[in-house]
Amino acid sequence: MIRTKLPKYGPFQLYSPLCRITLTFFVLCIAAQWPSSAARAKGCVAPTGLQCEYRYDPLGIDVKRPRLSWKLSATDPEQRGQAQTAYRILVAGSPERLARDEGDLWDSGQVQSGQCRHIAYGGSPLSSGMRCFWKVRVRDQKGELSAWSAPARWVAGPLEPSDWGGEWIGAAAQFAEIKQLPPEGDYLCDPWLRKVVTLQDKPRYAVIHIASVGYHELHVNGTKVGDAVLMPSVADHTKRARYVSYEITDHLRAGRNVVGLWLGTSWSIYPLYKTDDKPQTPFVTAQAHIEMQDGQTQTLVTDETWKTHPSPSALLGVWMFMNFGGEYYDAGKEMPDWCSPDLDDSNWKPVAVYHPELMLSAEMVEPNRRIRQIDPVAVEEIEGEGYRVDMGVNFVGFVELDVKGQPGDIVELQYSEDAGKMMTHRLRSACRIGPSGRGSFRNRFNYSSGRWILIKGLGYKPALKDIRGYLVRTDYQRAGRFECSNKLLNDIYNVVLWTFENLSLGGYVVDCPQRERMGYGGDAHASTQTALDNYHLGAFYTKWSQDWRDVQGTDTAWGLGEKSTNQNAPTQSGNLPYTAPTYWGGGGPAWSGYCVTLPWYVYQRYGDLRILEDNLATIERWLAFLDTKSENDMLVRWGGQWDFLGDWLWPGAEGVNGDTRETLFFNNCYWIYNLQTAARIAEALGRGDLAGKYRRRAETVRKAVHKEFFTPEENGYVNNFQAYLAAALLIGLPPEKVRPAVWKRFEDEILIHRKGHFWGGITGGYFIVKNLLEFERPDLMFEMATKEDYPSWGNMLRRGATTVWEAWDGRNSLLHSSYLHIGAWFIEGLAGIQPDPSGPGYKRFIIRPGVFGNKPLDWVNAQFDSPYGTIRSDWRIRGTVLELKVSVPPNTTATLYVPTKDPGSIEEGKRPLAKVRGVRHLRNEEGRSVLELQPGRYGFEAAL
Repeated sequence: MIRTKLPKYGPFQLYSPLCRITLTFFVLCIAAQWPSSAARAKGCVAPTGLQCEYRYDPLGIDVKRPRLSWKLSATDPEQRGQAQTAYRILVAGSPERLARDEGDLWDSGQVQSGQCRHIAYGGSPLSSGMRCFWKVRVRDQKGELSAWSAPARWVAGPLEPSDWGGEWIGAAAQFAEIKQLPPEGDYLCDPWLRKVVTLQDKPRYAVIHIASVGYHELHVNGTKVGDAVLMPSVADHTKRARYVSYEITDHLRAGRNVVGLWLGTSWSIYPLYKTDDKPQTPFVTAQAHIEMQDGQTQTLVTDETWKTHPSPSALLGVWMFMNFGGEYYDAGKEMPDWCSPDLDDSNWKPVAVYHPELMLSAEMVEPNRRIRQIDPVAVEEIEGEGYRVDMGVNFVGFVELDVKGQPGDIVELQYSEDAGKMMTHRLRSACRIGPSGRGSFRNRFNYSSGRWILIKGLGYKPALKDIRGYLVRTDYQRAGRFECSNKLLNDIYNVVLWTFENLSLGGYVVDCPQRERMGYGGDAHASTQTALDNYHLGAFYTKWSQDWRDVQGTDTAWGLGEKSTNQNAPTQSGNLPYTAPTYWGGGGPAWSGYCVTLPWYVYQRYGDLRILEDNLATIERWLAFLDTKSENDMLVRWGGQWDFLGDWLWPGAEGVNGDTRETLFFNNCYWIYNLQTAARIAEALGRGDLAGKYRRRAETVRKAVHKEFFTPEENGYVNNFQAYLAAALLIGLPPEKVRPAVWKRFEDEILIHRKGHFWGGITGGYFIVKNLLEFERPDLMFEMATKEDYPSWGNMLRRGATTVWEAWDGRNSLLHSSYLHIGAWFIEGLAGIQPDPSGPGYKRFIIRPGVFGNKPLDWVNAQFDSPYGTIRSDWRIRGTVLELKVSVPPNTTATLYVPTKDPGSIEEGKRPLAKVRGVRHLRNEEGRSVLELQPGRYGFEAAL
């Protein structure tokens, strides 16, 4: 049998003359349809922004069938109706082959489809380390061909456990807390590890994969590799460690080289990750693949031949609630050439080898980076204390301080988010001045949170230029922009977003970055919709959903004490803790149930079916667990004090509140919400049987809950707080005949009983905002959003807040996720940009401008960078005329709701709608006209 390859057209194998003739004909047809790159492109769209698994050119991924995506750029933005009707993807094993239009790994051929998101790779099986270079071209709505896109790439990391050859290594010393300054006795320094590597010549390509428990930095020949910090992202180290991949080609040279690893204690000593097979010290496994100029390969792995030495840095604190501390840096222990090939390391000790049972997976989320420099605004002397620096804004990240003094002097930094306290949440760092008498303290393996820094032990007033701050977070990109004619609303929007950015370090969202650093699911309800409206978070939330899968049913003790207060944690496989991947902390169904909400949100915003597939089993187990905690079709109280929380931190809230009738009502409403969401997930996956099961269960529970809690004389539920009425209305709890009356009671609760103030907490507030968005009531939200007395966002800002607080009255944390739910209202409620359920991922979307009563706003300008391109919604009221500018990206369809009582008054470009290309009138509703828009730019005017 003769087997012939046709590399130009992909990895076809020809097994017979007939097959060869058939495939030759097929290839000629393809060639006729898809001319060479030299052919002139005439298409009105061009593919751009190529991504693989939400990332640009990702290095070291472990998905065997990665998904490819792109956007379409209009070659003539003034045209309308731009769309894709077909695509062709080429994937090659080298950039040279790709440049020759050779898809030796995969040639998709012409695919008649408008799909440009999440197209699964369908070529030759991937193997560890494989480099894949790809490009795409498309046909537009007229069948015209685009040019090839700019090339992109992805690189596979280790795909199987057997692909790993490195051992887990670290220092032999175990953690001992620094209890005083200067330290006395033994304490654990963050260790240096190094290995000498000799190369015959400079390699043509080299990559190293590093998985660590505790943070790490990679250094090669004395230089830190990359600009990422605090790597890797946070993971459940009872079962998983994530590896980070680095290309080190340019850092290596012929001859003697040194690969160095600097490890940070951090999560390696987190109490809830402690297991018998892991040390209380940071440890790491790594392996490098090095290709030489002659094609030979060399492998470097971590093993017992590596050497270690204590570094100058160490953890202050114990990496747990209220004592995350900071860093201690002893400049007297500096060794500038610790990673130099010329260093004599004969006095370094051999590493210890460890044998933990941990699965390894790739770091698939963007790295942490320094995002923005923050400069101080003032320094004042505090008698008897030191010098207090005002950074001007509450922030999370790194601090750098240039110091000088006598060798051995200790300089302390104490961080505070409260103007009236010298230190909050025990966040502090310190440095010891080295022999030169001058140097710099800078964070490396821990971070601070606060606005003020008290500097103690410095013999002079520091200059402003001596102090620098840096926001550090996961390096996702901005997607949404909003501005309006109301300054207070602009300020709230900006503070809400700034707060979120300070809560999203490490690939998950924390409740607060100073006291707890826990990934609470309940708090995430307050932030997720806001975040997705304003940032590109596909990779971020995909990673966090994996964390929620990891923690389900784990036997690790979790709760607020030494032992879990949740009686079900070790015995119920479907139950989840209230935080992920961190386990610790209190909550209730609305915390653990985030495992249902999160993947559904990602699907809605990105059209990502795989995240639904990956999480369905977790959702099924969770809902099965809830059924075991029900009697007479309603949830009953379970667990300890911290295990059945409902709404949390509404205005004036006191105590834990897990045993109240209001909490029982709220948690049953949330159960229905979970069941309804799960039914939608099952439907999207084609599981009609499962969808029907969850809908029937939701309806049964709905009837029972309404019967138990409805108060006919008040047309409400329990104490009629906004949060409880909003939850009831959102899930359709009131039967249709009483629903208008419940809505009226809800309105009265806002406007009359609370005098226009927002009256909800973390989880309940989520339902208030979501209910008002779902039922199109920007007027009620505006009433609450523009208040400046207690309780309100405006009240926080008036009292000097630069980040959102944990409680409406300013108790406890002053940088918290509690009330970020309002952030979704700006893009969705006022600009009116919303995903359309009929076309997930913004393939179809809605623009419903938030124009309402008596012109409370004169104008709104907003845009959202959707998976398909930029959506724009700008509106302005001039007298009795609404001016509306809209942009619809190529390959999408928009439904526009024009607020007008006179549909005949609508014009686009000074032309009546009947003469406008790209616009189709769908219907008229009370007070508005509904139009369907094809891709393009539009300028409408209508009589209000």
